[in-house]
Amino acid sequence: MNDQSISRFWEKFAYKSKEYGVKPQSVRWLAKHAELYIKYYPDVKLAQHTEDFVTKYLTKKYGDKMLFDWQFRQVVMALRIIFTKMVQVDWADNYLWKEWNDRANSLKSNNTAKKEYTEEDIKRLKESLTEKNDSNDGLFKKIFSQYPGHVENLIKSIRLNRYAKRTEKAYLGWFLRFVSFNDMKDPDDLSEKEIIVYLEYLVFKRKVSSSTQSQALNALVYFYKNVLGRELSECIEFTRSKKPKRLPVVLSSNEIKKLFSFMEDDSIHSLMANLLYGCGMRLMECVRLRVLDVDFDYQQIVVRQAKGNKDRVVPMPKKISDKLKKQIFDVQILHQQDLEQGYGSVYLPEALLRKYPSFDKDIKWQYVFPATVISKDKESGIMRRHHIHETVLQKYIRRMANKSGITKRVTSHVFRHSFATHLLENGYDIRTVQELLGHADVSTTMIYTHVLNKPGVTVTSPLDMLDV
Repeated sequence: MNDQSISRFWEKFAYKSKEYGVKPQSVRWLAKHAELYIKYYPDVKLAQHTEDFVTKYLTKKYGDKMLFDWQFRQVVMALRIIFTKMVQVDWADNYLWKEWNDRANSLKSNNTAKKEYTEEDIKRLKESLTEKNDSNDGLFKKIFSQYPGHVENLIKSIRLNRYAKRTEKAYLGWFLRFVSFNDMKDPDDLSEKEIIVYLEYLVFKRKVSSSTQSQALNALVYFYKNVLGRELSECIEFTRSKKPKRLPVVLSSNEIKKLFSFMEDDSIHSLMANLLYGCGMRLMECVRLRVLDVDFDYQQIVVRQAKGNKDRVVPMPKKISDKLKKQIFDVQILHQQDLEQGYGSVYLPEALLRKYPSFDKDIKWQYVFPATVISKDKESGIMRRHHIHETVLQKYIRRMANKSGITKRVTSHVFRHSFATHLLENGYDIRTVQELLGHADVSTTMIYTHVLNKPGVTVTSPLDMLDV
């Protein structure tokens, strides 16, 4: 077909889709499924397709474990429109469209990430997604009662894609607030116009930062793409919050020494602070460190499922090697005590736990820095020992910084900034530092070169030029 014929074909496809009650927003997605089917048989004209062609293709798609039930129904609908309304082959009206459509129901139980949620599941989900005095609590109950499918499918999709729990909480929170902002209207009936209005409301009324507005946009783009099957325009135009250009706070080597001198030598928190600076770890990477990721023979630490769901390897500082061994030895003793008391389970991703059911009680998977008490997992309801809470380390670092008299704003992330800057100062190339930090783009790492450039240091102040 020439370009004009192709254009007319898809115009007709969109028109015929309406006869099946397909919403205008979903037509584009159906067209993509139809296009994929046509590409699957590139050398055979549609008019020559038999029932076997469709059956073979649907069987293949049905076996795709990454496909949601609603996505499979879209595939069935797309092919039905092609052959009953477009090509109109003689076998199409009597084909088993309904049977294939009904088969989608079984996809929900094929993957544990797509389970139906019980009352207890919802209760735990609410607890895991809302903090004390969080306004999302009432909002969740209100919106879930009206749009349970949207909420469930959003959570299932996020977990199927193995996003971090914090990302899940953030994305669901933005979805809830977006629906509430639009007077509880079905998001499927809303367009990009409503999204733009909401994003600009966040800037002009709520005065949110650039990163907060970007997170809200990412959450809504994810929902529309992965739950409703609608691609938002790549060039969606709205007023963006101005992103301030700030340089990272970096401690000098002398300030690092001074700060560490005020920390108790045998303290767990001191050991964690040494890891933050010595390895360039992020805060959550440190608190989530597991026993099997510490390699004493190769003097390295594997940081797993970091930002962007990527793994990387960082050097283990020799100065804390013995302290780290002692900490793991203490964890082994504590873990044995937990097992004797009927506990000892640790959180593991569902897929890993299904494959290796006993791993959750294996010492290798225990956290290097465990919590001091056993607590109930809000999501699963299981009593287990989690990792130490990140705020404990944050408060400790803040307290030691105040005690040392350092006037810079010292946070846990300042150690990571200092790690990168000090490596560059000592002659390591920026690509090496990029790899150690786990940055996807070297431009992110380039911010640390500001110390090397020293634009203000080489200039003599006019005050020092005065003779008097």
